[in-house]
Parts: sequence; C-alpha cells; structure tokens
Amino acid sequence: MKKIFKLLSTAMVMLLIISNVDTSMANTNLSLSIHAPAVEWKKSTTGTWPGMKDGKIYWYKLDKNASLWWSADGKKWAAVKDGLWADKEGKWLKIYQGKLVWSTDGKQWSEVPDWKWEGSDGKWYKFDAKWSLWVNE
Repeated sequence: MKKIFKLLSTAMVMLLIISNVDTSMANTNLSLSIHAPAVEWKKSTTGTWPGMKDGKIYWYKLDKNASLWWSADGKKWAAVKDGLWADKEGKWLKIYQGKLVWSTDGKQWSEVPDWKWEGSDGKWYKFDAKWSLWVNE
C-alpha cells in the first residue's frame, strides 16, 4: 500500500511539473518535415543525382523512357539492369509501374511520398509526373 501511495504521489508531482512547462514556443511557425525541408525546388540543369551502390557513389539519370542509367564519373553511362539506386539512408528506390517506389529490404515496396528522396549528397530530389528531376539545395 505504501509503495502504491509513493508511486501515485510521484506521478502527481511529475504531472504538475510537466503541466507548468513554459509553452511560449508552442505557437512558433516552425515547420518540420520527415521527407524534405521547406525550401524552393528548382529543375535540375543536369538531370542527374548521386546515389550509393555497393558502398560507392554513382551518378544516376533517367532517359526519355524513364529507364535508369548510371556513371562512375558522369561521362560514361550504362543502363542499370535492376533499375535500383539507394538514398542517403540506404533505402532502395526504383521506378515500378509508372511510380517511384522504395524498400528497406528489397522485398516489400511502397510508393515514395511526393516522389522525394534525400540523395547521398544531403540534397533533396524529386520527380514530377513527366519524370523531370527537381532538386532543392
């Protein structure tokens, strides 16, 4: 009984402390996003983005048919047979049935929200409906 009373007393004190926390910052205009920071998007002039594969950074781009190509130096390009690249967090991305999808295990795929991902360089990238590449720096 004494233990329960002490526990309840402690809980009540904690609630009082928490309820008196300064909430002056609660109405600020801070905007947090899981997927991308709120800055202006610009159409990529090169149409390329960096990605990781096997621990190496490669440059990627799409052709007019939305097929994926890669390059180690940005000059010599080859088609990516499996169509996969990895974002900064190591998620696999690919274009499947006209949508940008991703997976953490390569087995279960889901559509990428707003078709945005963070590149290995820390910049955010997205595709529009015509597969044009956009970047926000």
